[in-house]
Amino acid sequence: MDTGLSGKGVLVTGGAGGIGTAVVRAFAAEGARVAVHYRTSKRRAEQLAEEIGGIAVHADLTIEEEADGLFDSVIAGLGRLDVLVANAGVWPKAPEPVWEMSFERWRATIAANLDSVFLSCRGFLRHVRETGVGNIVIVGSTAALFGEADHSDYSAAKAATSYGLLRSLKNEIVRIAPAGRVNVVCPGWTATEMTREALQDEEFVGRITRTMPLRKLGTADDVARTIVAHASDRISGHVTGQIVTVAGGMEGRVLHD
Repeated sequence: MDTGLSGKGVLVTGGAGGIGTAVVRAFAAEGARVAVHYRTSKRRAEQLAEEIGGIAVHADLTIEEEADGLFDSVIAGLGRLDVLVANAGVWPKAPEPVWEMSFERWRATIAANLDSVFLSCRGFLRHVRETGVGNIVIVGSTAALFGEADHSDYSAAKAATSYGLLRSLKNEIVRIAPAGRVNVVCPGWTATEMTREALQDEEFVGRITRTMPLRKLGTADDVARTIVAHASDRISGHVTGQIVTVAGGMEGRVLHD
C-alpha cells in the first residue's frame, strides 16, 4: 500500500538508537526525507543520514534553547517538516525501588522522557501553526500501561506522555491543522541495544514472555512499521489519540507456565 509519505519531511528524535534507526530507515524506504536527531551518537547519526540521503541534527532535548533551535535546523535542511516521531528517551538500567531512588535520578529520567517530548511537540506544533499540516507519533512503552517495578521513574514519564499529553494534544492540534493527528506507539520488550544486557538472561526473557500470547520479543522493525503506518494519512487518516501496543499481546498477568 502506498503510504503517501514520499517527499514528506520527517524528524525522528533519538534517530541513531536501536528503534530510532529502524524508524529512520522505514520512513526513508517510503520516500520521505528524514532528519536523524542525536544527542551523543554523532558518528552513527551522520552515517545513517548519509545512508538514507537525509540530514543529521544535534540537540539536547532537555534544554529548551537547543530543542527550539532543532526545528530551525530541520526545516532549513529538509525544506519542509510534516511528521514528528518523538522517540528520544532513556531507560535507566539499574533497578531501584522508590525508597532507594535518588531525586537526582528521578528528575533526570523525567527530563529525558517527558520534558524532551513536551519540548519536541511544542517546537513541532509551532511549525504546524504556520503550515496547517502535521502528524505526531510519540514512542511510549508498555511500562506506561502496566508499570515497571524498580523503574517507576521511567514508567511515570511514559505514562504522562501516553495519557495526559497524548489526549490533550490530539484535541489541540486540530485547532491549527484540521487533519492533524497524534498517536502513541508503545513497544514492549524489544531487542535493541538499550535492552541487550537485560535480555541476555534467558530466565528473565522466559519470565517476561509469560505475559505475551506470542511468547517472543519484538524487533525494532516491528515498531518502526507501526509508527510509519500511524504517520500515514492514507493508512491511518482517521486514527488519533490512540495508544497502540507492539508487544506480542502483552497483558498485566501471566498467560503461560
